[in-house]
Amino acid sequence: MSPRTRTRRAAGVTTVQIPRQRGRRRGAQPFVVVVPEQPSLTREALGLVGGALWKGRLTLAPTGITVLACIVTAVLYVIAPWSGLVLSPLAVAPAVWFGIVQRRRPARGSTRAWRIALSVFATVTFAWAALAAGFGPLTGPLAVVWLFIWLTAQTVWPFVRRTR
Repeated sequence: MSPRTRTRRAAGVTTVQIPRQRGRRRGAQPFVVVVPEQPSLTREALGLVGGALWKGRLTLAPTGITVLACIVTAVLYVIAPWSGLVLSPLAVAPAVWFGIVQRRRPARGSTRAWRIALSVFATVTFAWAALAAGFGPLTGPLAVVWLFIWLTAQTVWPFVRRTR
């Protein structure tokens, strides 16, 4: 295409307007070539998958968070393997939280069970993060622990999340 041509985009159509010709056809009007845009099957499929992921983005939040945690710990392992030592005190934080909350607002029954389950899950998650940053996220049984964390979070999330 000549650098003098102009492209205009409309809804689903690309219009190329060619300027007037110089020379013998001096009085002729410019002509317009309209090329319909037909998306490829790959683009249609990606649009369908992307739309489905966008609609279910709140349901898939734990998946995104666990994948992000795996990537972040892999980067930490590559850049600074000693960062596992820095993250290791985080594994104790949920137990401390449980003790403080239980002392200030004692709970029984299902509330206490939820608090215990949350603190155990957070302890496992933070311990995995510290070990993954120190030894690599896919080293030995850490990959299985990551899978367990992901499955647990993704399974419990729809029940815990408030739906409207």
